[in-house]
Amino acid sequence: MFKDKTVLITGGTGSFGQACARALLTRCAPRKVIIFSRDELKQYQMGLALPEAQYPAIRFFIGDVRDKERLMRAFRGVDYVIHAAALKQVPAAEYNPLEAIKTNIMGAANIIDAAIDCGVSRVIALSTDKAVNPVNLYGATKLCSDKLFVAANSYVGEAGTRFSVVRYGNVLGSRGSVVQLFREQRKTGRVTITDARMTRFWITLARSVDFVLESIADMVGGEIFVPKLPSMRVVDLAEACAPGCAQDHVGIRPGEKLHELMIPRDEARNTVDCGQRYIIKPVFPFFYGRFNAEGCQPVPEDFEYSSATNTQWLSVADLRRIVDEH
Repeated sequence: MFKDKTVLITGGTGSFGQACARALLTRCAPRKVIIFSRDELKQYQMGLALPEAQYPAIRFFIGDVRDKERLMRAFRGVDYVIHAAALKQVPAAEYNPLEAIKTNIMGAANIIDAAIDCGVSRVIALSTDKAVNPVNLYGATKLCSDKLFVAANSYVGEAGTRFSVVRYGNVLGSRGSVVQLFREQRKTGRVTITDARMTRFWITLARSVDFVLESIADMVGGEIFVPKLPSMRVVDLAEACAPGCAQDHVGIRPGEKLHELMIPRDEARNTVDCGQRYIIKPVFPFFYGRFNAEGCQPVPEDFEYSSATNTQWLSVADLRRIVDEH
């Protein structure tokens, strides 16, 4: 479906954006892949890695999702938008709350308005497990963003633009990953662990790209797509990244949880199990005339998808293999 289409990635110079752009350029024969971001240095560096001579479909567009006029210019002629731009560092959002709100919430509103006005066909927004029952500002802003994108389907009018969300866990290989911290601390012989009980969902960068592209192909508008992912214990990840090192337990940081949720019990009534993923359905009536539930089954009423009670787990050996591969 991406052949001869124009795809724009906001936050396109981030870890996901670069991996997604490379996947589109090498596998999908798009007409254009537009990298929309605000950092000229990162665009320059990405241009060196993906030179136009080798990838003639790539384009670079400097702009900020806070700037609606710039988005209106960038979205002209675009078929699909992948919205990956966000301020996502939890401590930074806690200390700079208005900046996170401007980018993650008001930026989402600007994306919606520009996409509708410019006739974009499909928009898919990247979310996070931290948006479920949020305890930090980053998660709260992403919850607001998710609500905006789902609700946008109810007022697109004749434009026909459709909006959906993908929600997944921690990404191996992304910038700021704890893997980088553990590998750096390995040199000292000691690593810092917040809490030995802590668990997280885990997804590779390549899998996150595949999941987003699959979801764009399947979306009818209004869904929140949740992949089925393995869980891991943070102490196991530390052992995989820094084998034999002493582990210092320093306590949970502000805004952190012991375990992450991707589907809370309160959303179980709207959730269906579709094999390799869950879909959280919106409550808007427009959705049910579009959605094909074939192959999907409702989850139990008391269902929740938590990293603590997951049925899939990664061992130290599994984690070490995945870290070494990626």
